[in-house]
Amino acid sequence: MKNASNQLVAKRQLKNNTSFGQAVCNSLTMAYRGLLKIRRTPEQLFDVTLQPIIFTLMFSYIFGGAISGNVHSYLPIIIPGILVQTVIATSIVTGVQLREDMDKGVFDRFKSLPIARIAPLAGALLADTIRYTIATVLTFVMGYIMGYRPEGGLGYVVIAGVFVIVCSWAISWIFAFFGVIARTASSVQGISMLVLFPLTFLSNAFVPVKTMPDWLQWFAKINPVSHIITAVRDLINDGTIGSDFAVSLIGAASIVAIFAPITVRVYMRRA
Repeated sequence: MKNASNQLVAKRQLKNNTSFGQAVCNSLTMAYRGLLKIRRTPEQLFDVTLQPIIFTLMFSYIFGGAISGNVHSYLPIIIPGILVQTVIATSIVTGVQLREDMDKGVFDRFKSLPIARIAPLAGALLADTIRYTIATVLTFVMGYIMGYRPEGGLGYVVIAGVFVIVCSWAISWIFAFFGVIARTASSVQGISMLVLFPLTFLSNAFVPVKTMPDWLQWFAKINPVSHIITAVRDLINDGTIGSDFAVSLIGAASIVAIFAPITVRVYMRRA
């Protein structure tokens, strides 16, 4: 009797492992599908290719002289701000494209396939990390062309890039949730921008916090985007890992812990 019970438990564990392995494999396949979509419609990369260039040039030459005296002195401040703003803004596309696929009936087709039901959602989020990587690399390249030389060195630049990508991937779960519950893709974009714009512009991305009114300083200091930007500045400008780095990672983990189960649950009901 005991041996039969052990065999039953072993079979259940094997089944669970197989299901998990299949889900991972299907998710990677769906991520590859997302990359194929980008290759066939390269205009999807306009935001991650043009935005870092335009924003870096525009904000540097508009605010550089007023804030730091010249553009070159302003680059250590603006490059981390542009990097975080651009990559986080790119994560909105996750929710928008998810809603578009659901509206077009793409997920209805996936339901007829022998794949894990979570795979299309997980694959979309994995594929978008390529977009984050492109935006990160282009921002640093643009800064280098303008004369920015990170004092922290190449190693800390890489750490900063990975750090921003991880945080943005975590934030993309919020926008994926919007994509699942919203009725249209335009509403997803509208809601996401309404949330994201105050967080990015009411932060320390472009100007020192001490120049703001007292009430705005309070908000900027507790703003999670400010913590991410400060962590990036510590890494690439000073070659140090400060408390903001840990706070940002804890916040990213908390977002995933909260929004991932909720998003998956709602998605599984609707998909």
